[in-house]
Amino acid sequence: MAFSFEKLYSMGHEEVIFLSDPSCGLKAIIAIHDTTLGPALGGTRMWPYANEEEALEDVLRLSKGMTYKAAVSGLNLGGGKAVIIGDPKIDKSEALFRSYGRYIESLNGRYITAEDVNITVEDIEHTYTETSFAVGVAKIHGGSGNPAPYTALGVFRGMEASCTKVFGDRSLRGKTVALQGVGSVGFELAKILDRSGANIIFTDIGERNIERMKEEIPQAKFVGANDIFDVDCDIYAPCALGASINDETIGRLKCKIVNGAANNQLKEDRHGQELKDRGILYAPDYLINAGGLMNVSIEFEGWNDSKSRRMIDTIYDTTLKIFSISDEENIPVNKAADTLAERRIRSIRKISKSYLGNVGHRFPGRKNRHAQ
Repeated sequence: MAFSFEKLYSMGHEEVIFLSDPSCGLKAIIAIHDTTLGPALGGTRMWPYANEEEALEDVLRLSKGMTYKAAVSGLNLGGGKAVIIGDPKIDKSEALFRSYGRYIESLNGRYITAEDVNITVEDIEHTYTETSFAVGVAKIHGGSGNPAPYTALGVFRGMEASCTKVFGDRSLRGKTVALQGVGSVGFELAKILDRSGANIIFTDIGERNIERMKEEIPQAKFVGANDIFDVDCDIYAPCALGASINDETIGRLKCKIVNGAANNQLKEDRHGQELKDRGILYAPDYLINAGGLMNVSIEFEGWNDSKSRRMIDTIYDTTLKIFSISDEENIPVNKAADTLAERRIRSIRKISKSYLGNVGHRFPGRKNRHAQ
C-alpha cells in the first residue's frame, strides 16, 4: 500500500510521522489518528515488516483501533500507534530507543507511547530516558510495569460477560477455551483461566512459549497451529496477531464465543456479520483487550494496582452494554462497539466547537529522568 493523503482522509488520521536515524538504525512510523478526546496513546511494536508499505498499513489500522478502544472504554484519550521496522532479536539497542524517545518528545505530548508486540519494559525505560511521554515504565519509576497481566484481566472480564450472555452464568468453570497464542498476554490469560477452572487447549509457533505452558500448566492440551480452528470448544480466544477470523477459518470454528486479546481479529468487517449469522457471539476485541491501556492511562495521576483493577472490572458491564446494542439494533457486535465509540467521539467533538478560542487538551507529562 503506497502512501497517499486519500488513504489518510478515508481513515480519518490527523498526522503520520516517518522517523529515521541512520546512526542507530531507527526506522519507525508514528500514526496519530484522532485526538478529539485527548492526546493519542498507543503502544509501539517492533516487527520485521517485509517493506515500508506493510508497516504503514499496520500502523494506520492499529492507530484507528486505539481511537475506538479509548472511546468505548470511557478514557479521555485519543488513538495513536507506532511501529519500528526491524528484527527485535538483533536490531534493538539503547541508542535506538533513546533516539526514538527524542522524536516522541518533539511531538510535545500529542502522542504517548507504551509497550506493544516485541517491546519490553526495558525498551520503554530507554525511551523514557529521553521523553516524559512514555508509560508502562518500571514500577520503581512510578509506572505500572508490564501491562500484559492487566490486558489479560480485561479479556477475562470480557469472557465472563460473554458467558453471561450465552450461558446465563459468568463462571468459566468447566468451559473449554481454545487459546491461539500464549505469548505475553496469552500466557497471563491462561493462568487466570486455569485458576478459574476452565479447560485449556492451546497453540503457539514459539517453542519457548509452548514449553512454558507445558511446564506451568501441564493439564493444558497442545495442538498444532492450524488445528486450533477445528477443536470443539466453548470459546475460541485469538491471542496472537490479527485477522485470524477470515474466509478460510470462520467455517471451521466449533465454538459459541469468540473472545481473545488480539487486535483486529476480523480480517474484514463483514466477518462480524457472518459470526452473528452462524450464532457465534463475538466479544469486541478493542474493548476487552483495553485493560493494558486502562492500566497505563492512570500512570500520570498516580498508579496503583487496585485502582487499575477497579477500572478494568468495568469491561464486564461495558461488554454487556454492547451486546444489548447489538440485539436492540440487530447489528453485529463489532458494529455495536463502533457505534458506542463513535457516539462518544461525536458528542465531545460538538462541544469542542461550542467555545470561542481554543482551550485545547491538557496533555499529561512527567519530568523525565534525563532532566532529573
